[in-house]
Amino acid sequence: MYYRYHDSPLGRLLLAGDEQGLHLLHMDPADPGQLAPGWHQAAGQLDEAVRQLDAYFAGRRQRFDLRLAPQGTAFQREVWAALLEIPYGRTTCYAELAQRIGRPKAMRAVGAANGANPIAVIIPCHRVIGRDGSLTGYAGGLARKELLLRLEGALLGESGELDLAPR
Repeated sequence: MYYRYHDSPLGRLLLAGDEQGLHLLHMDPADPGQLAPGWHQAAGQLDEAVRQLDAYFAGRRQRFDLRLAPQGTAFQREVWAALLEIPYGRTTCYAELAQRIGRPKAMRAVGAANGANPIAVIIPCHRVIGRDGSLTGYAGGLARKELLLRLEGALLGESGELDLAPR
């Protein structure tokens, strides 16, 4: 597994991946001494992911084109695949996401899988909000979630109102 750190508008990010694809993107990574044994500092292997992230943060990219290899249960991977279908600049709620995967009563499980997303930003778990439009929990913190939604144009104005209108 190769890893690298990258500074972004969200703060320091840790990216890790191998020939299968990107395995993780974490915010506020732990001390480098806590990296998994056998991980090696990337020497270019993660450059494309960084280029696409920089373009996204600069407002020049709305969709990532990277091979992803998130590790999780079959249910988690199903939820993460559904997250990838939420368009840039749009939001959904846990109930709608549960409906999309054909498990309308699994809202809490969908929320747990959303919270366990190992590839933040690229698998856009920040696009999931409360049914009432509130900015619900986000592993990276609500300030980062708000920043991402504002960047994408899904959150407008000083009042923090969500733009739920179709585009």
